Amino acid sequence: MLDNAPLRKLEFNGLTIEGYSRAAVQTYWRIPEMKLGFDLGLQPWDFMGTATWFVSHAHLDHIAALPVYVSRRRLMKMPPPVIYMPEVAVGPALQVLKAFSRLDRGKMPCTINPVLPGAEIELSRELIVNAYETKHTVPSVGYVVSQRRRKLKPEYQNLPGDQIRDLRLGGTEVTEEHRHPLLAYLGDSRAEAMDNNPQFYEADILIMEMTFVSPEHRKEKIHKMGHIHLDDVVARQDRFQNKKIIASHFSTRYNNRQIQEHVKAKLPEMLDGRLHLWL
Repeated sequence: MLDNAPLRKLEFNGLTIEGYSRAAVQTYWRIPEMKLGFDLGLQPWDFMGTATWFVSHAHLDHIAALPVYVSRRRLMKMPPPVIYMPEVAVGPALQVLKAFSRLDRGKMPCTINPVLPGAEIELSRELIVNAYETKHTVPSVGYVVSQRRRKLKPEYQNLPGDQIRDLRLGGTEVTEEHRHPLLAYLGDSRAEAMDNNPQFYEADILIMEMTFVSPEHRKEKIHKMGHIHLDDVVARQDRFQNKKIIASHFSTRYNNRQIQEHVKAKLPEMLDGRLHLWL
């Protein structure tokens, strides 16, 4: 496959997380088993086969590849993709696609759906995506993907199968819906977004930003910029119930060695081995 963009990969809990993220450079993620991706800062060639994308906000390092992605799918005769993004970004994004269509002299077929905090998107019978308000310098949302299943209500769990069948045939609702958060994507945001929406702390896998790690960088300014400092994670380390925490979107002020040294100095146990630095 053509290698046109940086790509990292991690397999965990039956899911493959692919992508790359560096602050002010580009951010893009894909989970092929879920048939979805997050953010379009750049577009690895084989990512175009994924037809559903969730954009967290409209900064260029998270959305610049939108026209490239849409155009490639048209060129490869793939169905138009479905893209979700914050409501305020939809109009300008459509204008950008219209402008590129004039420049490129090719159509840009896609569906762009507006997302507000609190929105729920049904991907399939089993997968539900919920959007939550995040705290950045422009309107932004994070996403939690949950598995939806129906289970027997507690009062019927000890009954034999024929009695459960008879109850169901008689019109009794014997099951109830259960949801389990499989994966959460924070996007760019201050840490309060996780505090306000505990689902981020509860998902099996959390993809979060940790843009700044050096004690030399003032947290007050970082928070004003809508980002997370390593110290914010340290202060909340007991809240993370996730099985795997992917820290990403590191500032270009640091090289990989510096990031590792700063994080391990503050979190030597790497949150009981659950913290993975996306480098």
